[in-house]
Amino acid sequence: MRPLAIAVLATALLGAATPYAGADTSTGTAAGSVAAPGPAVSKLAETQLDAKAIYFESFNGLVNNNAFQKNGLLTYKGYQYAVWYTADRSAVIGRRALTARNWQTVTLPHRLTIDDSHNVISMGISRIDGRLHLNMDSHSSGFFYVKSVAGLVDDPAGHPWSTAQFGAVQTTLDGLPLTSQFTYPQFIATPDGRLQLSYRSGVSGNGRNALAEYDGSDWTALGAWSSATGTYTSEHGSSTARNMYLHGIDYGPDGRLHAFYTWREQSSAVMCAGGGLTNHDTGYAYSSDRGRTWRNATGAVVGTTGGSDTVAVGDAGTVVDPLGPDHSLMNQESQATDSAGLPHALISYVPGRFGQCTTDYVADRTANGRTFHLFKDASGTWKKTEIPVALGSSQRSHLVFDRYDNAYAVMPYGRIVAASKSSGWTDWKTLFDGSGLNAFGEVVVDDTRLAQDGVLSYLYQRKSSGTTPSALRVIDFALPS
Repeated sequence: MRPLAIAVLATALLGAATPYAGADTSTGTAAGSVAAPGPAVSKLAETQLDAKAIYFESFNGLVNNNAFQKNGLLTYKGYQYAVWYTADRSAVIGRRALTARNWQTVTLPHRLTIDDSHNVISMGISRIDGRLHLNMDSHSSGFFYVKSVAGLVDDPAGHPWSTAQFGAVQTTLDGLPLTSQFTYPQFIATPDGRLQLSYRSGVSGNGRNALAEYDGSDWTALGAWSSATGTYTSEHGSSTARNMYLHGIDYGPDGRLHAFYTWREQSSAVMCAGGGLTNHDTGYAYSSDRGRTWRNATGAVVGTTGGSDTVAVGDAGTVVDPLGPDHSLMNQESQATDSAGLPHALISYVPGRFGQCTTDYVADRTANGRTFHLFKDASGTWKKTEIPVALGSSQRSHLVFDRYDNAYAVMPYGRIVAASKSSGWTDWKTLFDGSGLNAFGEVVVDDTRLAQDGVLSYLYQRKSSGTTPSALRVIDFALPS
């Protein structure tokens, strides 16, 4: 079924779309011409995954709702899949046809081992054999891995949704152990149908980003591509160990693998005061050979995966937005590529107009944090615009594009702000204020659905207190088609 037909059918089944303020449906001024529409959102539907999902706060987040989670919600061949932990800590995977309200669920034979919001569940699909893969429950520790039978996602209607469709829970990738200090699993579908797994080996302030790859038969460790070593010196002091925090790692339409990132230093000596974050600078690197060789924005090689020379702090041409460690720059924010393959990112921090030294990153970001859109234009120039909507949170936002390359930032509490391509992404405005959701904070966006039917879909959890379970829900918005 064509994407437009799916969207029309969904509207018919789920009710008429509700437009929100900010829609721009203007046409072109020249006779017979029609300009591309500006950004707009219209609510299609809202569904419930779990009335009693696990709830506890740690590191100012929830284990079911981390914006960096890739992927907690994804769409493939007309079906949407979601993963979460329910009230008794069990890992659950759900699916639904895109035109359906009801979710089918399978409870996996694994329970969350610790109250740590880092221990997310991430999904990936290997198109080469039609399997669904899950990696879960890790923070500088071992991981738990599950994969489905071959062909499950290629023919979902032909496969009953049951535990029999999934293999045993493993602590290796089919025998490949990787590392005992594993965090931040992110599955990446390669242009040729393989599946890669990005992860951090090591700990916060002393870790390396690495890749593994699945070819339909076996997993292979490609090795680390970022470095933890070297010296970074600020006006306050120096640090000799760090880790690279990714804002994402994604293939663009031209097959280029993009990675925005920030560095976190191990030593707090680089900060003006305790209570802030040692994160500094926004960096960027890309690979044109499926993550084997990494280059800076001008094309110079800056690292080789699995080699002796990996991407390191201070590598020439890698910093695209310099910022010291005194502004509580957030790690693992968001990135996306537009239809021309140009790289974009969201970053957030406390701007200097609110002072030059944050002392409590949660309080300071909540009071004065701002989100910025950073991108490289067609001429190779980096541009940056402040989104004129206060962050009002210590947490992260998520960036996506519609088919016309209008940009949408899904901010904490489920707010949606957007900017038009025609303005050069400078006319940011609020399209949906999140009122009525009672969302905790960060949400999990389905990055894969937009290309399939033009729907912006995200998962959120309702606010609760202590460890009282709360509802986990998915809300869908139609974007311009």
